[in-house]
Amino acid sequence: MASEDVVGKCRGDTAVTTIVNLAEEAKLAREGVKAPGHHILTICKSLVAGGVAGGVSRTAVAPLERLKILLQVQNPHSIKYNGTVQGLKYIWRTEGLRGLFKGNGTNCARIVPNSAVKFFSYEQASKGILWAYRQQTGEEDAQLTPLLRLGAGACAGIIAMSATYPMDMVRGRITVQTDKSPYQYRGMFHALGTVYREEGFRALYRGWLPSVIGVVPYVGLNFAVYESLKDWLLQTNPFGLANDNELHLVTRLGCGAVAGTIGQTVAYPLDVIRRRMQMVGWNHADSIITGKGKEALQYNGMIDAFRKTVRHEGVGALYKGLVPNSVKVVPSIAIAFVTYEVVKDVLGVEMRISD
Repeated sequence: MASEDVVGKCRGDTAVTTIVNLAEEAKLAREGVKAPGHHILTICKSLVAGGVAGGVSRTAVAPLERLKILLQVQNPHSIKYNGTVQGLKYIWRTEGLRGLFKGNGTNCARIVPNSAVKFFSYEQASKGILWAYRQQTGEEDAQLTPLLRLGAGACAGIIAMSATYPMDMVRGRITVQTDKSPYQYRGMFHALGTVYREEGFRALYRGWLPSVIGVVPYVGLNFAVYESLKDWLLQTNPFGLANDNELHLVTRLGCGAVAGTIGQTVAYPLDVIRRRMQMVGWNHADSIITGKGKEALQYNGMIDAFRKTVRHEGVGALYKGLVPNSVKVVPSIAIAFVTYEVVKDVLGVEMRISD
């Protein structure tokens, strides 16, 4: 009987505890306070939304991404790719459908975590900057200005790029190699191991400095222009583009396209220099870089790379591949922003980019 009393008491205590917990959660819900695990789940959902947005947007423009890199790094003494249409046709004729998407698996392996970290970092940086701005001005209702959004976007871009840079470095090499390359990287991890073993750890971050400098205007402008343009359209509602304080899908895609065009045009020369620096030290590079026996240029740093590129090929070389990159970036950025917002809506995440 004693044991039964103990068991009964334990069960009773458990039931009471459960009822109390449910009552507390209900009270928190009524007061607008989330349960302790809710915040962690929201973060996970936000990261998933950012990763999906990056993977979908990058796969949609993978052929143009590969062509852009090939145009950026090909040896000026041995031109194989001359323009967007001719370049895509050449890849199709020599390498087939798989050639158009070569390196996309590695690219997605990089862009998925990069995009997840970038969107999440932007949201957190925006909150922190807005809090500091309100404290400084004393205005509790103050909102982010375009300049503050630019700063938040720059912070997000630097964090995301630094966290995934080695994958971006080897992705560039895998994208450049062809079936005739003297040495083949079998995948991202094989490439990472090979570069580390043959060229050292520092080689994995070769071209990092121009990337950091370039990511500030690129990612910063992407977020700043996208959000500011959305806010302006919501406030003015020209041509009835807003409905119930929400922009139509096509309008949001247009905002993303404008943001991507401005950001990539400003930062593009640094992207070219970054790619060229990543190819330095590659002993088994394809002839697209070596120029069929002709000596490839060696760079001692970002400034040296700028100087030699302009001296040997002219200022126009800093914008090689800009056309396919523009055709790629415009839909890519637009798809990324809209996909991110749509996936977060599907997952039921309250946090939005513009909040």
